[in-house]
Amino acid sequence: MSGEPSIGGLKIAVLMGGPGTEREVSLRSGVAVAGALRACGADVLEVDVKGPDFRLPDDTELACNMIHGTFGEDGQIQQILEDRGIAYTGEGVEGSRIAFDKILSKERFAAVGLPTAKWEVLRVNDPCSFPPPCVVKAPLQGSSVGVHIVRDQAGLTSALTDCFQFGDQVLVEEFFVGRELTVGILGGEALPIVEIVPHEGFYDYEHKYTKGASDYFVPAAIGAELTGTIQEASLAAHRALGLEIYSRVDLLLAPDGRLNIMEINTIPGMTETSLLPKAAAVVGMDFPALCARIATISLQRSKNK
Repeated sequence: MSGEPSIGGLKIAVLMGGPGTEREVSLRSGVAVAGALRACGADVLEVDVKGPDFRLPDDTELACNMIHGTFGEDGQIQQILEDRGIAYTGEGVEGSRIAFDKILSKERFAAVGLPTAKWEVLRVNDPCSFPPPCVVKAPLQGSSVGVHIVRDQAGLTSALTDCFQFGDQVLVEEFFVGRELTVGILGGEALPIVEIVPHEGFYDYEHKYTKGASDYFVPAAIGAELTGTIQEASLAAHRALGLEIYSRVDLLLAPDGRLNIMEINTIPGMTETSLLPKAAAVVGMDFPALCARIATISLQRSKNK
């Protein structure tokens, strides 16, 4: 990290909110990141984005994108910013689009031989070849919106009905039992593993954003050799999608050591208690330093284009 430019005095617009289902979470991330960047000396303006016609000051040097989910994480706002000639944090148009699409991500993981649960893609009225228990996902949603663990046939019908309201394709995966882990990737390096233990059920939207609904262990209590294997697989998944700035890789670890790489978040939650900051803190990087690091490597990427 030595030798990277300071963000002191840099004019940064923090983009938050957005028109999607994760608007409220995004506003929280945006406010937290804006405060952290100010603590590093940046000249920060908070921008509540409600659609593609958002306005930025003419002297904006960097747009810090904190819009989770639809519009912010799927390549849309990235394309708008590129069309306007504005440098921005996080991944580019194509990497964002692929990572946000759970089907495209699975295809990339499989293409390079990464461990991921067996799956199929259904359209309306297609028969499902996975008997319950299985997992049904809307492929273009974030924060576990449209994710169902199905236990019986009635649950499968209900889950498919819910997921098809988000689009004309649904991802169905085999049921994979394992410890819930996440690995942050920052500037080409894997951060310590975080283990997530929900107090009940799985790590769904409610558990993600309800204080006290889950316990977090970082670094996860996993042996050194297996920790290295998990971090290497996570970094390989990040690279398989063409990502280069930062992300958070979500995966499961079975009791026998098998891995299931589920998905990658290119704009993970960014409050001081979010998972990526928890992992960064373990290696001595506090929240303002993490936000500054993301800003500087994003600026460098923009300059290298």
